[in-house]
Amino acid sequence: MDEQTTTLIKKTIEQLLGNMGFSGTVTLLKTDEDDAIYAISTESDSHLLIGQHGVNLQAFQHIARLIVRKQLPDKVRFSIDINDYRQQKNQSIIELANQAAQEAITQHRSVVMRPMSTYERRLVHLELSKNSGVATESIGEGENRKIIVKPSTMLAS
Repeated sequence: MDEQTTTLIKKTIEQLLGNMGFSGTVTLLKTDEDDAIYAISTESDSHLLIGQHGVNLQAFQHIARLIVRKQLPDKVRFSIDINDYRQQKNQSIIELANQAAQEAITQHRSVVMRPMSTYERRLVHLELSKNSGVATESIGEGENRKIIVKPSTMLAS
């Protein structure tokens, strides 16, 4: 991602925040091949920006992406985090995944995780792909889609 694109994304996020009546500092946390993460640090009303289970943050990110994509010829990917909410949530999901894997291995049975968003399921699949003792599978439809964690020993049977 070039500097011009980075500047455009940062300004778009700052303008959106201001138009919504919020203030905060926007910084580029990291950039890799697929995604850039922009962090918003705000002292006031971050719970309003984040919303219950992060729904307002998701909506804010979606709007920011739409605005940016209308101004660029190429599709760019970026994420927005507010006061480390997303980072903490991701860590929590990874811990849940590892607990489910441990339970599946020690109890020699499949473990069904709670329904998750596409993003959350992707995190679980990626994390548990590092563990050769388990396999994962998504089941269900829509908002009820969840992951089953199975011990690898169950796959042969």
